[in-house]
Order: sequence, then C-alpha cells, then structure tokens
Amino acid sequence: MSQQARTVTATAKQGGILDVKSLVLLAILLAAGFILNMTLGNALAIVGIKPQFIIAAYALAILLTDAGLVQAAVFGVISACVIQLTTSIPGLNFATELAGALVMAALIKANVNVGGKNITPLVAAFLTTLVSGALFAVCGTLIMGAALPTVVVKVPLVLGTAVFNAIVVQALFFPLEKVLNK
Repeated sequence: MSQQARTVTATAKQGGILDVKSLVLLAILLAAGFILNMTLGNALAIVGIKPQFIIAAYALAILLTDAGLVQAAVFGVISACVIQLTTSIPGLNFATELAGALVMAALIKANVNVGGKNITPLVAAFLTTLVSGALFAVCGTLIMGAALPTVVVKVPLVLGTAVFNAIVVQALFFPLEKVLNK
C-alpha cells in the first residue's frame, strides 16, 4: 500500500479588514513605535515635546494599506491596547485612538498637493494626532477632576506633538511605500 504525503497550502488573505499582511505591517510599526516612545519619546519629553510614535505607527499603517473606516478602527483599537502599557490614564486611549484612526482613514482619501508635492501624509497625520491628543487632554483633565480651562496649558504640548508626528509620517511614508512596492 503506497502512502502519499498530504500537502497543505495556505495563502495569506489579501484585502479585507483583518488581512495578515496589514496586521503584520501594523505589528511591526507598533513595535517600532513602542520602542521609540520608551526611548526617544521620553528623552524628548524633557524639552516639552512628547512624540507619540504609536499614533505615527498606526497613521502609517492606515496610509500604507489604504485602510477603510472599519479596518482603521481595528488598527486604532489594537494600537490603544499597546498604549495601555505606558498610558497615564488606562482605558482612555481606546476612545482617543479610535477617533484618531477614523480621522486618518477619512483624510487619506484627500489628495493634498502643494507645489506638486503630495503632503496628504503630513496633513492627515497632523490632524489625526491633534484629534487624538485634544481628546486625551480634555477627557483626561475631566477624569482627573481638574477644571476644563486647565486644558489650555496642554495646547502647546498637543500642537508640538501633532507637528512632530506629521513630520515623521511624511518623512517615512514615501520610502516605506517604495519598500512595500505600492
């Protein structure tokens, strides 16, 4: 009796909300973002800018996968899970990163050009970080029991972080896009 070995072939699902390629890309970017948050982010906090590389990571993942709203929402929630390891207010990032991811997904459909240069990553990442940071500042202030007007002192920090993340995302998007052959 001759026995023939069974062969099993598996292919990564392409497209869809939770395709393997997109999740692997997000995982790699989140790992890099987490390490950068813990090292460079903490070092830069001394000068008053606290970059949020996790936000930059999911913004890049949304850009590179051309994620729709549902996939972006999943990316935002997964990113919020990672942020729970370092956040000052556990749980709040589930709302803020979900909102940020949805803003990013909505904005990547715009084609913002200045002088023939595509600055969609810059604008989208800036507004994504601004929305996420502003929500965190306002909600965090209320959760901690402080008066809402005290949020004003956090405005420069949120704006600085948004500018920093926008530059990071703009600088990394096109090289990563080429590496991924998009």
